[in-house]
Amino acid sequence: MALKERVGTVVSDKMDKTVVVAVENRFPHSIYQKIVSRTTRYKAHDSENNCRVGDRVRITETRPLSATKRWKVSEVLSHSAQAQAKEASK
Repeated sequence: MALKERVGTVVSDKMDKTVVVAVENRFPHSIYQKIVSRTTRYKAHDSENNCRVGDRVRITETRPLSATKRWKVSEVLSHSAQAQAKEASK
Protein backbone atom coordinates (compact mmCIF):
# COMPACT_ATOMS: atom_id res chain seq x y z
CA MET A 1 0.00 0.00 0.00
CA ALA A 2 1.35 3.41 -0.98
CA LEU A 3 1.65 6.04 1.71
CA LYS A 4 -0.29 9.24 1.12
CA GLU A 5 1.70 12.45 1.00
CA ARG A 6 0.51 16.05 1.10
CA VAL A 7 2.25 19.42 0.80
CA GLY A 8 0.94 22.28 2.90
CA THR A 9 1.65 25.28 5.08
CA VAL A 10 2.13 25.22 8.85
CA VAL A 11 -0.61 27.33 10.46
CA SER A 12 0.04 26.51 14.13
CA ASP A 13 3.07 25.29 16.09
CA LYS A 14 1.86 25.95 19.65
CA MET A 15 1.67 22.28 20.68
CA ASP A 16 4.68 20.24 21.76
CA LYS A 17 5.96 18.02 18.90
CA THR A 18 2.81 18.72 16.88
CA VAL A 19 2.04 21.18 14.09
CA VAL A 20 -1.19 21.95 12.25
CA VAL A 21 -0.71 21.87 8.48
CA ALA A 22 -3.25 23.41 6.07
CA VAL A 23 -3.42 21.63 2.71
CA GLU A 24 -5.28 23.39 -0.10
CA ASN A 25 -7.06 21.24 -2.68
CA ARG A 26 -8.07 23.03 -5.91
CA PHE A 27 -10.57 21.45 -8.29
CA PRO A 28 -13.18 22.54 -10.83
CA HIS A 29 -16.79 22.63 -9.67
CA SER A 30 -18.71 19.71 -11.17
CA ILE A 31 -21.38 21.88 -12.81
CA TYR A 32 -20.02 25.43 -13.10
CA GLN A 33 -16.35 24.52 -13.81
CA LYS A 34 -15.12 27.40 -11.62
CA ILE A 35 -11.96 26.53 -9.71
CA VAL A 36 -12.87 25.88 -6.07
CA SER A 37 -10.30 25.65 -3.29
CA ARG A 38 -10.97 23.58 -0.20
CA THR A 39 -8.59 23.68 2.78
CA THR A 40 -8.09 20.69 5.05
CA ARG A 41 -6.17 20.96 8.31
CA TYR A 42 -4.06 18.00 9.48
CA LYS A 43 -2.27 17.57 12.80
CA ALA A 44 1.22 16.26 12.08
CA HIS A 45 4.00 14.93 14.31
CA ASP A 46 7.11 17.15 14.39
CA SER A 47 9.50 15.22 16.64
CA GLU A 48 12.23 17.90 16.79
CA ASN A 49 9.97 20.99 16.87
CA ASN A 50 11.69 22.35 13.73
CA CYS A 51 8.62 23.75 11.97
CA ARG A 52 7.44 27.33 12.40
CA VAL A 53 4.27 29.08 11.24
CA GLY A 54 4.41 29.76 7.51
CA ASP A 55 6.79 26.93 6.59
CA ARG A 56 6.00 24.75 3.55
CA VAL A 57 6.20 21.11 4.60
CA ARG A 58 5.59 17.64 3.18
CA ILE A 59 3.58 15.35 5.47
CA THR A 60 3.26 11.57 5.23
CA GLU A 61 0.50 9.31 6.47
CA THR A 62 1.45 7.14 9.46
CA ARG A 63 -0.12 5.00 12.15
CA PRO A 64 -2.35 6.79 14.68
CA LEU A 65 -0.10 8.68 17.10
CA SER A 66 -2.92 10.19 19.18
CA ALA A 67 -6.66 10.72 19.01
CA THR A 68 -6.35 13.22 16.13
CA LYS A 69 -2.77 12.84 14.85
CA ARG A 70 -2.23 10.53 11.87
CA TRP A 71 0.46 12.33 9.89
CA LYS A 72 4.16 13.13 10.39
CA VAL A 73 6.35 15.84 8.89
CA SER A 74 8.68 14.12 6.44
CA GLU A 75 10.56 17.23 5.31
CA VAL A 76 10.54 21.00 5.47
CA LEU A 77 10.47 22.29 1.89
CA SER A 78 11.03 25.96 2.70
CA HIS A 79 11.13 28.13 5.79
CA SER A 80 9.01 31.25 6.02
CA ALA A 81 10.62 34.68 5.97
CA GLN A 82 9.32 35.35 9.50
CA ALA A 83 10.94 32.17 10.86
CA GLN A 84 14.26 32.99 9.19
CA ALA A 85 14.23 36.53 10.60
CA LYS A 86 13.59 35.21 14.14
CA GLU A 87 16.44 32.69 13.82
CA ALA A 88 18.83 35.39 12.54
CA SER A 89 18.01 37.77 15.41
CA LYS A 90 18.84 35.17 18.06
